[in-house]
Amino acid sequence: MWRHGSFRIFGWATLVVAAFAAAPLAAAERHVSVASKSLQKTIAEAAPGDILRLGPGDHAGPIIIAKPITLIGERKTRIVGSGSGSVLTVDAAGVTVRGIEITGSGLKQETMDAGIRLTKRATGARIEDNRLIDNLIGVDVKGPRDVLIAGNTILGRSDLRMNDRGNGVYVWNSPGLVVEKNLFRFGRDGIFVNTSRNNTFRDNRFENLRFAVHYMYTNNGNITGNISIGNHIGYALMFSSKLTVRDNVSIGDRDHGIMLNYANSAKITGNVIRKGGTKCLFMYNANKNEISGNRFESCGIGVHFTAGSERNAIFENAFVANRTQVKYVGSRWLDWSAKGRGNYWSDHAAFDLNGDGIADSVYRPNDMIDHILWTQPSAKLLLGSPAMQILRWSQSQFPALLPGGVFDPAPLMRAPVSSKSIEGANG
Repeated sequence: MWRHGSFRIFGWATLVVAAFAAAPLAAAERHVSVASKSLQKTIAEAAPGDILRLGPGDHAGPIIIAKPITLIGERKTRIVGSGSGSVLTVDAAGVTVRGIEITGSGLKQETMDAGIRLTKRATGARIEDNRLIDNLIGVDVKGPRDVLIAGNTILGRSDLRMNDRGNGVYVWNSPGLVVEKNLFRFGRDGIFVNTSRNNTFRDNRFENLRFAVHYMYTNNGNITGNISIGNHIGYALMFSSKLTVRDNVSIGDRDHGIMLNYANSAKITGNVIRKGGTKCLFMYNANKNEISGNRFESCGIGVHFTAGSERNAIFENAFVANRTQVKYVGSRWLDWSAKGRGNYWSDHAAFDLNGDGIADSVYRPNDMIDHILWTQPSAKLLLGSPAMQILRWSQSQFPALLPGGVFDPAPLMRAPVSSKSIEGANG
């Protein structure tokens, strides 16, 4: 009996010791100076969960991380690539890279050379508060889920022609990605996302780029609170569905503030597009979208609407001081109002006798003369002719002569404005 009990005690003790042996040791925190062994060798020796604090100075790349560790940089810490390939490749889940300047990638578009490359295995990676300087691509996100890219400064190769540069963040098939509070300058596109879903881009700032945000074949995305200044196009949304585009700002973007090209079932609300060189909003074969509560101001054209875009709800927007408020060439009548509320038009001289906030007269932004000038630009030579003046007077007196187009039966007397977007535009 004694021997049997001893065996049980010995058995339990063995199990306890085995359990402690199997449990992971507490994560170690190591300081890695430039003078110590190479960073790649230190990473190879680290255990999963370790924290490596990189001292100031230049640590040589390229670096590959294939285990869940954290790299944290001190002030003036850099990882410098060799000028070939990517500088830092993350090939494991649960990796964090924070507070490091990363530079020196290659320049080959075919190999997608980047400051940081995230492979499909890099699920849950956190890329935070880094400076990604003079790389072809800032961060290449190639397939991992639930990645966070936050608080980084991403400056591309301003010495290259724009089409030879890479994107600040390139995304392919990476559901759950969040890109927030980053500064992008001098790349080709700030964020280019291709064939993905459920991505969130919020509170970023984009300057001196081709497109600030470029969507291709990506659904259920959220683009919120971003600021685009001085780019060719602010938000280029193409071949994508069910996007939410809310409270963004575009100031001085050369071609379009927002472009919808085969973009369907999107909700575009609370955005401010100001001082665009050509068009505040360009819609090309974009269907079933809700466009409300936006401010389109001081552009060459407020909205250019073309190529059979249908079943869009456009209401409670402000069209302010655009040279041409709306450009639409078509024979259909398009009602730009919903539930008795239209849009605000700064050039609509109207009364509101009952004080309900709705103008007493219908607004029509275009007439037959506009259609003639768009299809036959040389007709501008006849604008001052008596025939043109008679035609315009006849249409104003007999609206049935109009050939179809946009009309607003309930124009607003005051402009609805998103305060958050205005704050961003003024900031």
